[in-house]
Amino acid sequence: MNRREFVGGALTSGAAIAAASPAMGAAQTSGAGSGAAPRGQLKKLPIGVFNPPFRALSLDAMLDKFASLGIEAVEMGAGGYSATPQCPLAELVADPAKARAWKKKFDDRNIPIMALSCHANALHPDPAKAAAFAQQVRQTLQLAGMLEIPTVVGFSGCPGGSPADATPTWVIYDWPPDYGQALAWQWKERVIPYWLETVKFARQQGVRRIALEMHPNFVVYNPRTLLRLREAVGEEIGANCDLSHLFWQQCDAVEVIRYLGRQGALYHAHMKDTAFFPLNVERFGVLNFASSPADKDGSEMFRAVGYGHGATVWKDVIAAYMEVGYNGMLSIENEDSLLSGETGVERSLAVLKNVRGELLAGEFNPGS
Repeated sequence: MNRREFVGGALTSGAAIAAASPAMGAAQTSGAGSGAAPRGQLKKLPIGVFNPPFRALSLDAMLDKFASLGIEAVEMGAGGYSATPQCPLAELVADPAKARAWKKKFDDRNIPIMALSCHANALHPDPAKAAAFAQQVRQTLQLAGMLEIPTVVGFSGCPGGSPADATPTWVIYDWPPDYGQALAWQWKERVIPYWLETVKFARQQGVRRIALEMHPNFVVYNPRTLLRLREAVGEEIGANCDLSHLFWQQCDAVEVIRYLGRQGALYHAHMKDTAFFPLNVERFGVLNFASSPADKDGSEMFRAVGYGHGATVWKDVIAAYMEVGYNGMLSIENEDSLLSGETGVERSLAVLKNVRGELLAGEFNPGS
């Protein structure tokens, strides 16, 4: 299927999406059986939303919208690249009474805040940028502690490749030797010292779950690098398991969930899909993300849940989270450039609620 056929065939009915499995290469859809726990042991995981697509709304209007959509929990963008106006971070940290009143608006609508997000680069080689980001990370941890919000979501960050660098340098391969030296320097001199200090600060605030998104252009970008940092600085570090970034790295979604679950390192879950364009993958490989919807040579792009992998795969994903005893929300993050923010959230919500309902009703997949 080429790009035009894929886009032209996108479904518009949420109910239809939940039953549909867009044509993908076998490598993207095979090998992920549900492996679910017996029906009586399944926990109903709340399906919520990460709020940036609704940043144009007032806080009250946003909450009314969430209630009308049947949103069951929320991840609020507090700082960094993910800051949103509905969460005035500095004001809330400075005034505990105002912070409690802010949280009560969510509680009154039975839409709990289960995570605060500060997607930032506190390791930025520009000292001014690093300091600003680090302050916002700390304020987010403070607010989470004040309001007993269990999880703070963010990025690991990425420093330069040497003390003289002015821009971040993402190194994933240690040859020629210059790159190996840069990678070793990053972890020893920047990554581990910063996160040792930040984890200590989080403990002081009573926050025990820092969920790092495994994301390209940051030093933590897959389960291996996540666990490397966790082992070095403490079990406060865990995963924001955003499968969209792992799909394009050719990870098996269910295996990742089970692997991180065995480590006790699953702290948060972004629900976002990735669509592949097989001919471009064959020509250019996966390190070739589409730069825009008009990029006809891109190998993959982010989509709403169900527009990259079918409902069967997402049923296996939720079954795996249930199986490993994941204790958090399923947070819809819409970065679909072909659907508006609200539409992408609605479509994702339809898929996820449908497959969760099937699992809770005992309608398990036989596996692939």
